[in-house]
Amino acid sequence: MLSFESVSKSYWTGTQHKVILADASFTITPGMRLGVLAQNGTGKTTVINMMAGLEKPDSGKIHRNCSVSFPLGFMGGLITKHTATENIRYIATLYSLDPDYVEAFCRWMCDIGEYFDMPIGTYSAGMRARLALALMLAMNFDLYLVDEGMPSTTDTAFNKRAGTVMQERFDQSGLVIVSHQVETLQQFCSSAAVLRDGKMYFFDTLEQAKELYDYSS
Repeated sequence: MLSFESVSKSYWTGTQHKVILADASFTITPGMRLGVLAQNGTGKTTVINMMAGLEKPDSGKIHRNCSVSFPLGFMGGLITKHTATENIRYIATLYSLDPDYVEAFCRWMCDIGEYFDMPIGTYSAGMRARLALALMLAMNFDLYLVDEGMPSTTDTAFNKRAGTVMQERFDQSGLVIVSHQVETLQQFCSSAAVLRDGKMYFFDTLEQAKELYDYSS
């Protein structure tokens, strides 16, 4: 379970405080598959980074009584001058996992051949997306976090492999996806929320959330 208790977060833009959350309290329960709709610039990445522990709130508390993934799309933990092999094995040790298993899984999932042993800085955007998804799926978390949806590629075989593993992982764990597009959430989420004016509005269905989201857009 992950919960926000009276959490507030804002940024100084140079002219005013941009409020991301204002005294927000909510709980992500075990097995919850939540899609959060938010317009660009409203702070959805900040919210998911706070869930992951990458950013701290200005006030309030965030309780993590479960294992929480890094947000899919977050590449801050990867060093671009090092190879995928070097990065993967180092990160595996940080999570107390078997480096041989994590490396083998990511090699199989990515299927990028010799590039796996080349610096990540030489990768295309698609190859980086493959690596980020493979790394997240190589680890078992109680709650997976996704910022702006699943990466898509033109490689049918990769999409099939990734889709199968994602479904297995998400069937056994919780999931939070933040996006500004309703279509991104439809495949994976069973409930939804809207981030608007520093508040999170929760709904039982995506259709209910969409009504408020479309109204406020």
